[in-house]
Amino acid sequence: MTSVPTAVHDEQHAEAQEQPPITMFGPDFPYAYDDYLAHPAGLGSVPAARHGTEVAVIGGGLSGIVAAYELMKMGLKPVVHEADRIGGRLRTVGFEGCDAELTAEMGAMRFPPSSTAFRHYVDLVGLETRPFPNPLAPDTPSTVVDLKGETHYARTVEDLPEVYTQVMNAWNACLEEGADFSAMQHALRERDVRKVREIWSRLVEKLDNQTFYGFLCDSAAFSSFRHREIFGQVGFGTGGWDTDFPNSILEILRVVYTGADDDHRGIVGGSQQLPLRLWEREPRKLVHWPYGTSLSALHGGHPRPAVTRLHRTAGNRITVTDAGGDIRTYEAAIFTAQSWMLLSKIDCDDSLFPIDHWTAMERTHYMESSKLFVPVDRPFWLDKDEDTGRDVMSMTLTDRMTRGTYLLDNGPDEPAVICLSYTWCDDSLKWLPLNANERMEVMLKSLSEIYPKVDIRKHIIGNPVTVSWENEPYFMGAFKANLPGHYRYQRRLFTHFMQDRLPEDKRGIFLAGDDISWTAGWAEGAVQTALNAVWGVMHHFGGATDATNPGPGDAYESIAPVELPED
Repeated sequence: MTSVPTAVHDEQHAEAQEQPPITMFGPDFPYAYDDYLAHPAGLGSVPAARHGTEVAVIGGGLSGIVAAYELMKMGLKPVVHEADRIGGRLRTVGFEGCDAELTAEMGAMRFPPSSTAFRHYVDLVGLETRPFPNPLAPDTPSTVVDLKGETHYARTVEDLPEVYTQVMNAWNACLEEGADFSAMQHALRERDVRKVREIWSRLVEKLDNQTFYGFLCDSAAFSSFRHREIFGQVGFGTGGWDTDFPNSILEILRVVYTGADDDHRGIVGGSQQLPLRLWEREPRKLVHWPYGTSLSALHGGHPRPAVTRLHRTAGNRITVTDAGGDIRTYEAAIFTAQSWMLLSKIDCDDSLFPIDHWTAMERTHYMESSKLFVPVDRPFWLDKDEDTGRDVMSMTLTDRMTRGTYLLDNGPDEPAVICLSYTWCDDSLKWLPLNANERMEVMLKSLSEIYPKVDIRKHIIGNPVTVSWENEPYFMGAFKANLPGHYRYQRRLFTHFMQDRLPEDKRGIFLAGDDISWTAGWAEGAVQTALNAVWGVMHHFGGATDATNPGPGDAYESIAPVELPED
């Protein structure tokens, strides 16, 4: 996901280091998922009579694998269905044509430290992380900002023309004046539920119908069109913001409040290792199953095929038909794939969900996204220009077709990877008719105009790899991004795990996945909604959490998301 200027951090970084860390604790549902996961009492239990009961888990992305892993630990038997490959949008691929062990992150590639529930699983399976080279980040050697044909080289924001500092300051002022930024961040750091809810309730009522661009225009700090244009096309942090301008400002505030835009890290060897390692992991503590049990072992090594039909049968059971023609019936199921799949790729009964939930799924808005990577022989971009002494190439933000170019090295003289282009929405759609090699040619032309002395092509050692998530048959988009007026729809989907409030004939199937979360596009949201669904299944089967470690459903009444009037 894109990010934002970090001027607030420039002035307050030292102070922030002495405060509690910022985490994705709310603002919509201020529940401490990281504490829930870390508690020695565990996530809860189901009655012994339920041990071994099968639960369908539809989708083998991070949310599905986390849910299945935790259900298995409780003594239930998850049955995972996956249409493509384990990992979902944690998709790591290699390159054809070269023997170097290089990888490209086609989906999620950078994670903020505030993703503490996600980090729980990263640490659990022993993955290593390292700083991600975002523009102007401390570990990024250099950044080039190229706008309207003018190119500026920088190591810090102070190296850029004054107008960029003005844009940065305008954004900070806009956040402070329009969204109580400092007060909310302080409340999130302190996990002050009352204050978080007080600020956020007021802002949800005030801003639900406001676009990101409208929020900027309403601020005196952004009265200049030039400043808004620069902010949209280039921005700071991880790039420009113009593709998000039509989205609800509430979506953006969730990101900046929780520090999701800052200090990103990548997973060494690729993010797909996380769900794959959880799939193979043998938990040290589990109920009912013998020591040495893993999700892989329960499935004979492979998940079941894609689901083609979902319908209700007698007793409010959920009956699942898969691509192999197998038909199985379950008392409970968790659906973790993108919700549009229920509208198009899977034959569904209307009776699966209340009509208001179907409406919310239909109204879900997904962002398009494209990437293209190439393998190169070495990090040549660190070579120095004879005339200027600067790096010959840098992490690049531009208004040209490439928009964002990231340089990913593995050490001096080791083979490396370039993400030639990372684009969103309309910019992504511009690439859609082109194949990988055609895309590469356009990208190389754009970059040659920024770096006329650099011959990128001579360093390429294998074939490019590309993705357009809007064209992936089991995704149809990169991730959800709510439009103005969508808060009520989002609330219905997120709170679906609280099924005591649903009619009895609408219970038993639980929604999860990052598009159900308040922070779509972030792996943290996938984990949080998986844990909600696990609590929901446990409760559905008559189980409960330990009194010393209440789950998200136990705490729900005191921290429920703001409920806007429907009339």
